[in-house]
Amino acid sequence: MGDQRLNPDSGAKGGEAPLAGIRPAERLQELSEYYFSRKLREIARRNEQGQDIISLGIGSPDCPPSEAAIAVLCEQARRSDTHGYQPNNGTKELRQAFAGWYDRWYGIRLDPEREILPLMGSKEGVLHVSMAFLNPGDGVLIPNPGYPTYRAVSKLLQARIVEYDLDENRGWWPDFEALEAGDLSGVKLMWVNYPNMPTGAPASRELFEELVAFGRRHGIVIVHDNPYSFILNEHPLSILSVEGARDIAIELNSMSKAHNMPGWRLGMLAANPEFMSWIMKVITNIESGQFRPMQLAAVRALQADKSWYDGMNAVYRRRRELAEAIMTELGCRYDPRQAGMFLWGRIPDDCQSAESLSDRVLDLARVFVTPGFIFGSRGERYLRLSLCCSEEKLSEALKRIREALKRG
Repeated sequence: MGDQRLNPDSGAKGGEAPLAGIRPAERLQELSEYYFSRKLREIARRNEQGQDIISLGIGSPDCPPSEAAIAVLCEQARRSDTHGYQPNNGTKELRQAFAGWYDRWYGIRLDPEREILPLMGSKEGVLHVSMAFLNPGDGVLIPNPGYPTYRAVSKLLQARIVEYDLDENRGWWPDFEALEAGDLSGVKLMWVNYPNMPTGAPASRELFEELVAFGRRHGIVIVHDNPYSFILNEHPLSILSVEGARDIAIELNSMSKAHNMPGWRLGMLAANPEFMSWIMKVITNIESGQFRPMQLAAVRALQADKSWYDGMNAVYRRRRELAEAIMTELGCRYDPRQAGMFLWGRIPDDCQSAESLSDRVLDLARVFVTPGFIFGSRGERYLRLSLCCSEEKLSEALKRIREALKRG
């Protein structure tokens, strides 16, 4: 058989198994492949076969950022002095722009030097915050239904997941009485997200006051993920506006949704200086700053006036009407007060499951809609439609579904 040891000129070729005895970290056994990754591959295969699938799945804005922001990016990228490493805590210009944005729209004064941290997208912020606060075995409160990344990151860090249920009959708010009655020993973080994804439940000052009071009472850091506050939402709110919030709360925000910059990977984190110093220890050992021209372009985007948000929401409002028609056609009911770039609806009682309905719509109408089970067991009887699709495509999706239902 010869010598089977690896040498510099040998090794597994593409598609071959790795050397015997090499295994991945045990933490990966707790994770499955992200649902959308698998589904997008299936959709790509179907499209290669000529099926022309309309995807109403992922919330990736399909409209461009402002022309002014793009112009700054191009101008700055042509310079010879903008391509080096950048500060781990972002440029001074970007921190100041985020501070001005919070002051203008949320009515909150933040110190750009000590309370604001630009991020490579708020999704990465979920990891950084978790790494800064959680030891293996520490408890973390995860909403069900909720953004899958909260759960995935907690599993990667070997934290102890403590689910809390969100229920339609409670407006998708946490049940604080149930939380108080449960075992909160060792719980260090609580993830919250309003306007909520996937349910679209709007934020309110009352909710944020309850969350802050709960966190302060039990010494639990409340991490509010806030990327949807400008989408079909007349009154953007920040949890940091509540008295005492800065002692116990962290807020993540993003330019992906409100400024049509998902691929730019630009977000931010706001927290008190002590929390920030802990998170910075993580950041400085992982990242080396964002491309300076992108940061300067983001500064320009953050200076947008009300007309920018009004124009964006006019587009989403027209799309929302079509999404509501699709929900109605499928026999689903929904709350018209939802905010954000999705529509969440409950499937008919006689439907086997949201996944079976999603698969049926994909097979018969060549339209992909997201089954709610991927957000947790409390989402099993729901579907989610993304508004990140043109009116033309949404109209075509509605037409296909109607025709498919007529055929039975």
